[in-house]
Formats: sequence, C-alpha cells, structure tokens
Amino acid sequence: MKLLGKILCKECVSNKYYVRCFKANHHNLHYRNSYKKNTCIDMLRQGYHKSFSELFTLIQKWNALREAAGPGSAIWLQTSLEEQPDKLDQLHHFLTRAEAAQRAEHYEDMYNHQLNLAYCFNNPEDKWLRNYFYEQCHRTAKQIKIDGGKKEAESHANLGLVYEEQGQLMKAAEHYEAFHQLTVGRMWRDERGQSHNLLACEHLWRIYTLLADKMLENNEHQQAIKTLIKAFEMAKKGNLNIYIEISTALCDSVGLGKAYQAIAKVLVSQEKVTEAIKYLEKFVDIAKSAHHSRSLVNACTFLGNIYNERVSIRFRNYAMFANALTDLPLVDETKAYYGIAKAHNMMVAVNSHTEAVDHVTIEYLLAWKENRSDMCTDPFTVDTASLPGPWPNLCDLPGAPSRRSPE
Repeated sequence: MKLLGKILCKECVSNKYYVRCFKANHHNLHYRNSYKKNTCIDMLRQGYHKSFSELFTLIQKWNALREAAGPGSAIWLQTSLEEQPDKLDQLHHFLTRAEAAQRAEHYEDMYNHQLNLAYCFNNPEDKWLRNYFYEQCHRTAKQIKIDGGKKEAESHANLGLVYEEQGQLMKAAEHYEAFHQLTVGRMWRDERGQSHNLLACEHLWRIYTLLADKMLENNEHQQAIKTLIKAFEMAKKGNLNIYIEISTALCDSVGLGKAYQAIAKVLVSQEKVTEAIKYLEKFVDIAKSAHHSRSLVNACTFLGNIYNERVSIRFRNYAMFANALTDLPLVDETKAYYGIAKAHNMMVAVNSHTEAVDHVTIEYLLAWKENRSDMCTDPFTVDTASLPGPWPNLCDLPGAPSRRSPE
C-alpha cells in the first residue's frame, strides 16, 4: 500500500489529499476518479508496475507532443489520450499481458501483445503510438530464439515502413536489407500468404528507386546508377509470378521504367550511348511483355532521341504493335516518331551530297527535290520508290496507304 500511495502521489503531482482518500475509501474514489486514474489503479493493484509506468510515460509523451506543436496544430485539437477510454482499455489489456509474458520469459507472446498494440493504433493521429510499439516489438524480437529469426525479420520490415513514411530513406533501406537477409532461403509467409522474401525484394526495389531519385536530384550520378542496378537485382530475385507483377507495376513513370531511363540519361550525358541503349532495350522488352503500351512508346521515343539511326526499325515495329492494340492516338504518335527517325537518317545522306558540291550530286538533289512533293505531313503515306539513290522508303509499314505521283 505504501508503494501504491507513493506512486500515485507522484503521478498526481503530490496530491496528498488524494492519497489519504484512496487509503480511506478507494471504493468511493473509483467513481470520483478519472478513467485514466482508475486504469492506473487497476494496473497497480494487479501488480503490473511496469505497465503503469509505460502507460504514464506514453500519456506524458502525448502531452509533450501537443505542447510542442502549439495552439492551432492538428494534435492540439485532438482529444487527449488520457480522455479516450477505448484506447486506455487497449493499452491496459495488452500492456499487462505483455508484462506477464516477459516475467515468464515467453518472449514470443510478449512480442504478439506488443504487435497487437501497434495494430490498434494504425490511424493517422495515432501513428506515433504505432511506431513506439513497433520499436518495442523489435527489441523483444531479438530475445526470441525459437523461431529462426522470423519475428526479428518482421520487426525490421515494420521499422522500415516507419522510417520510409518519415522520409528517412537510408534508415528504411537498412531495415529492409536486414529483413531481406533474414528471409533468404526461408519459406515464411505473412497472414495474407505472401512470401516474406518476395515482400523484402519488393520493399528494396522501391526504396532503392526512391534513393536513386534523390541522388539524381543531387547530381550523384554514379551512386544513382549503382543504387538503381541494386533495385533491378531485387526485382529479379523474386519468382516468375512476382517478377511479372513487379515488372507490370514498374513500367510506369515511378518504377523500373523510370529507373532504366534515369540510368540511360546519365549514360548519354557521359556519351556512353551504346550502354544507354542496352538499358533502354531491357525496359522495352519488359514493357512489351507486360503489354504496357504507354511505357513502350516512352522507351522508343527516348531511344529515337538518343540514337535515331539504330532505332528507326524499332519505331516501325512498335508502330505495328500500337496498331495491333487499336489505340489510334498511340498509333499516330508512334508513326510521327518513326517519321522523325527516318527524316534524321535521310538528312545524313542529304548533307553528304550537299557537302560534295559536284555536278552529279547536285543533279541528285534536284531530282529528289522535284519528286518529294508527295512527302505530306503523314510520313507513312509517302512512296519514295521512284526517287534516285538510296533514299529511305517511308511506306514500309504493312497496311500503310501509298500515294504515287502521276506517271
């Protein structure tokens, strides 16, 4: 009773009257106390002093966060933790059970009770509580020796999520890497049946891609390339089903396609065009297999911009692919880029003849100029078979209409 009175006296800011009343008639005080105080009293009467101390610390932490945020902040307008009976009940229930499990050295049960508390506070306004219990789970998981490290792996995944939400990407990567390392060769699955190892791969490609974006913003090109390559390797480490899923998800502007293009841009800036094309062609293959037509066009466009001579045939092939999708705007866009690529190739020959400045080449150019009247705005409607010399044929797509000049 002396210990109880001493703790309650401190908790109540040395309210001696309260302590004397409690000793005299705690049944009457039960109805006069706040819900928080009755919860604390129940914990202490049952002998759960650690749980009481933890609950009191959490209440103080919430009050400190509120004071730090100041009037007008979102947390300032929220109801205090100590004034929410449902949350106090959850804390009382799982904290006392976790303490009992700790006393019995049943650390797996202790972990589960702490994890349940984290799940209880998953609302946006309560995520500070969720994060606190994820950290507690991580400490407890290290003491579990009978599960091969499964709980520790899960705790790393949860902390990775916490740091990722807070924008601390390097710390998030460290936890996801530990999660991945612990799951290699394991058949562990979560409650939804998803493989822990494949989930770790998914977390890592995402966080590596985000890290690489930051590096590119800071002009850390070499480090960005290394990080993006690590992202690709993580995407490939999953089995066929997850790889198809990841490839499909990554073919948009925030995934693997973006990463491949980012690498290619860096390589082009370093005049490593051949290597850049290698990365873009990987992206093209993934986009094609995933039937992601928009990414396919984006990749081909970039290929055309950096190396027209080598990709003009690819533009032709992917215009056919777009045509098969019956996506008319996409077909028109692809045809336009194909025409641009062919025009660039054609200009190489035109320039060479212009620079020669002899009678033969001048006649050659004049003949082409007289016949190019059929080159209208749509490059796929032009037939240049009658032109002299090795001029490009812009009517080589199957089904493309042809307009010949009258004989």
